[in-house]
Amino acid sequence: MSSLHKSRIADFQDVLKEPTIALEKLRELSFSGIPCEGGLRCLCWKILLNYLPLERASWTSILAKQRELYSQFLREMIIQPGIAKANMGVSREDVTFEDHPLNPNPDSRWNTYFKDNEVLLQIDKDVRRLCPDISFFQRATEYPCLLILDPQNEFETLRKRVEQTTLKSQTVARNRSGVTNMCSPHKNSTPSSLNEYEVLPNGCEAHWEVVERILFIYAKLNPGIAYVQGMNEIVGPLYYTFATDPNSEWKEHAEADTFFCFTNLMAEIRDNFIKSLDDSQCGITYKMEKVYSTLKDKDMELYLKLQEQNIKPQFFAFRWLTLLLSQEFLLPDVIRIWDSLFADDNRFDFLLLVCCAMLILIREQLLEGDFTVNMRLLQVMGFGGPSSGSGREAGTYQAPTAASRCFRLGSGTGQKSPDS
Repeated sequence: MSSLHKSRIADFQDVLKEPTIALEKLRELSFSGIPCEGGLRCLCWKILLNYLPLERASWTSILAKQRELYSQFLREMIIQPGIAKANMGVSREDVTFEDHPLNPNPDSRWNTYFKDNEVLLQIDKDVRRLCPDISFFQRATEYPCLLILDPQNEFETLRKRVEQTTLKSQTVARNRSGVTNMCSPHKNSTPSSLNEYEVLPNGCEAHWEVVERILFIYAKLNPGIAYVQGMNEIVGPLYYTFATDPNSEWKEHAEADTFFCFTNLMAEIRDNFIKSLDDSQCGITYKMEKVYSTLKDKDMELYLKLQEQNIKPQFFAFRWLTLLLSQEFLLPDVIRIWDSLFADDNRFDFLLLVCCAMLILIREQLLEGDFTVNMRLLQVMGFGGPSSGSGREAGTYQAPTAASRCFRLGSGTGQKSPDS
């Protein structure tokens, strides 16, 4: 470890040990990259995403309160007490004369249960293929949810719920327009996602199952937006960072902490996932046009070339912005970019600048290419992310060079340039 890196770690530790965190100083340090040693990144993200307050003295009580609240969500939205009682010879609470699985009443709990299954199927399909270039999400977590996996109760896990015969009959997909598409899996020649990975033994659960639970609870608590494809790519890096925290005490509660940080982050970007807001000033269309207006200011020649070929920002920038670049870079790069994104006061203005820098980075190829070549280049940027077909394991990739080059270009737009 270099003396410079040791000095940066000491700077973070000095800021974080103060009774009241100096937020501006923390942001300034974090923008240039947060060291992963000692769980510094996990702690800084929780502060920058407004999960932890600036007063250190209140951290213990707030964390205990939030984690208990999340446990309550699990009990109310995941666990079905009726099933366990039936196994013990007691009448089920969820099957009564007034309310049962065949009840057509729209207010029926069972009607809600079956509607939730549509959302759950889409979440399940997406989280099983989360970050396919690494094996982390397929591995067993060290801290499975004992509240659900308690062998004395035999509660129904979300995985078992998905694997029920009634849910295997059709595949459900919900896009941003709110359209739900259903088709028989027998018409699809590709293998079912349920069979892509080896099932872990009883009492264990994979990291993707934890992410599935987080997204399902978020969908239940936010019925206005529920779940939209792409949210899994937002929660993935958050959970990965918290679940690999070197501090075992913090790692044990990665699920609850991820849920609340994800909820706070979604409060800032949820408009990107709501189609009815696309053309408003807070919608995704406005932000995509901002990428081009920024490019026009910084590189008129490249801007005119894209305009001449009628290449609209919707063709490529939609994914960049809605997924916070999580599909364009390797996971270590994404995490490094998010250090700066979370630290910046105008974090999403900064995201626009990074997107603009990504275009300038490949300007020579874009200026030489025709429409077909440029569309392919823009949709598969080749920075090493999942969309570019990279297969390197997170943690083995040491130098986030592509991200650093984008940052250096971004510094020419008047922004601070973080260290690589």
